[in-house]
Amino acid sequence: MLPRAFLIRLAAVAAAATCAGATLAQAPEPSPSYSLYGTPGLIDMPTAQSAPDAELATSFGGFSGDVRTALTFQITPRLSGTFRYAGFDGRTYSGLPSEPADLIFDRSFDLRYRFVDETSVRPALAIGLQDLAGTGKLSSEYIVATKQLTRVLDVTAGIGWGRLGTYGRIGSTGSRSEDVAGQGGVPSVEQWFRGDYAAFGGIGLNLGGNLRLEAEYSSDDYEDGQVGGQIDRRTPWNFGLDYRFGNSGQISVYSLFGTELGAQVTFLLNPKTAPVPGGREEAPLPVLRRAPATVSDTSWVVAPEPGIETALREHLARDGLTFEGLSLGPTKATIRIENPRFPLSPQAIGRTARSMARTLPGSVELFEIIPVRNGLALSKVTLRRSDVEDFEFREAEAMRRRVALTDAADAARPIDPDRYPRFSWGITPYVQTGFFDPDIPVRVEVGVRASAAFRPTYNTKLSGAVTKRVVGNLDDTKIDNSGGLYPVRTNFPLYLTEGDPGIENLVFAAFGRPARDLYSRISVGYLESMYGGVSGELLWKPVDSRLGLGVELNHAVQRDFDRRFGFQDYDVTTGHVSAYYEFGSGYLGQVDAGRYLAGDVGATFSLDRTFANGWRVGAFATFTDASADDFGEGSFDKGIEVVIPTSWILGTSRKADVRLDLQPIQRNGGARLRVPDRLYPQVSDYHRAEFDRGFGRFWR
Repeated sequence: MLPRAFLIRLAAVAAAATCAGATLAQAPEPSPSYSLYGTPGLIDMPTAQSAPDAELATSFGGFSGDVRTALTFQITPRLSGTFRYAGFDGRTYSGLPSEPADLIFDRSFDLRYRFVDETSVRPALAIGLQDLAGTGKLSSEYIVATKQLTRVLDVTAGIGWGRLGTYGRIGSTGSRSEDVAGQGGVPSVEQWFRGDYAAFGGIGLNLGGNLRLEAEYSSDDYEDGQVGGQIDRRTPWNFGLDYRFGNSGQISVYSLFGTELGAQVTFLLNPKTAPVPGGREEAPLPVLRRAPATVSDTSWVVAPEPGIETALREHLARDGLTFEGLSLGPTKATIRIENPRFPLSPQAIGRTARSMARTLPGSVELFEIIPVRNGLALSKVTLRRSDVEDFEFREAEAMRRRVALTDAADAARPIDPDRYPRFSWGITPYVQTGFFDPDIPVRVEVGVRASAAFRPTYNTKLSGAVTKRVVGNLDDTKIDNSGGLYPVRTNFPLYLTEGDPGIENLVFAAFGRPARDLYSRISVGYLESMYGGVSGELLWKPVDSRLGLGVELNHAVQRDFDRRFGFQDYDVTTGHVSAYYEFGSGYLGQVDAGRYLAGDVGATFSLDRTFANGWRVGAFATFTDASADDFGEGSFDKGIEVVIPTSWILGTSRKADVRLDLQPIQRNGGARLRVPDRLYPQVSDYHRAEFDRGFGRFWR
């Protein structure tokens, strides 16, 4: 049973809040608040509420001696995941008041699933795992219920284990080991929902004017903080006040334990909601409808009108597209284009169709558009000119049903003779980050990258880049070569100090279509900053299939630290067999099984969610036959990646993005060669799943 005092106080506060809420007729609809753990919750305790689907919340908060940063993503409408990085007073870990109060940093991961939806009579129910694969410092599990009693009042009650079972114990489900598996980072399944459990709960009251008041009864005794002298916990009751900035953020202040004050700021983003609705890009030229007399007139074939290709090339260039070649017949035209501008492939196809309708002779009814990248014919998009003319002002879905998407391996291959050979170059800034160093949690390096590419033919290129650091502290990272694996990655600070400036990469690559549904790549040279060698890849990916299969084989040699042309004595043959599967709704699963740079054998499992506007949020984990002791801190490689297209931020069409890689300190286990131009990311944009997802921009 729940403690009687807890129930009486909670009921009293709820009754008072309900009376107050009756006068707040204009209060906004309740919205989930974010707790000090960076998850939907009250103050320190969780609720069963979920954020809107795809919401990404970044929170910074804490109180005396306890600093927390968290990134929470609503993976599905029911499932959310959290990555947290916290700093604790050193006395919290040692339990000795005499120890210095230096911050000790700790990483943790959470998962929460809402398994019952709220109805008019039933509360929402959720189950959660907190710090499921960390050091166990914040480890807890819970089952929680939340009910919206009135338009402004919600009530929460739950049962917690681990940290959430340390105050007001009401029962036990056996013993709970405090041992940390491996070097941390390993899910301690045997601890889940074991040991003492206790009740927690609270209320949230929306006051109007974006204000929300919260009160909670906490079942976390903060035993470690009390023993270490960091915390004086006089009461289990905590209180909080949130101010919500619409859908963009939240500021919170707290009264904790009866003795502490806390605060937090939370920033909210949702990939489904662009900051610039509609965008700022220029409108496309209107479709030019043919004169009826020209539809059946093929006399132009005998004496073709000069300048057709030139006009088409100029129209494409206006939209930032590159003309690769044209094959023109009496009723059919096949064009190859490259799209360096539009993040969503259907928009490039739509702009190309408009250009063809404005420039080609009237008898040309069938358009075949072949998008290419690095010479690879990625697919063939077939549509009728009459549909382009008739459906310009109808919804995109009506047009999508009339577009055929097929393999392009056997399609015509017109190549503009003036297109190759071709040379390009550029100078751009770069930012490189490093996270979760025990000494400095965030390290940054800013520099300049000079890059160039020479394309002798349509499917070959020689490309390279040189970088020069301007400012940063990434090179100060301490080198830790502990463990039983060869230092294939942990010496990276030496490449930054001794290889500045240095050759980032210098690679010759050839691409091909050996058969239907097959794509190939061969690369040789200085493949990345730390390794050179040779790499070969073959990908099987039918245009209409959700499944793709690939194989890659590499022989890599470790480069000298000066990042010039020399090599060290270490070399290794690596390779992976890969499977890609589109689950639908933007979810992509990937498994890469094989041999890694340190000679360890295993597999990397990835799950990404990609949105129609180019946003991508994903996570990965790598498990190999290297032991946790050989791997070192973290026990295995894992991380989170967030990719934000600049087109979403600025409202313009531009193929560029901002990437945030949240990965623990790079160790030597599960380290893969970083080969440029891998095939699947190049191919998938113009295959069925991605093409259909972005088709809403066909007429844009």
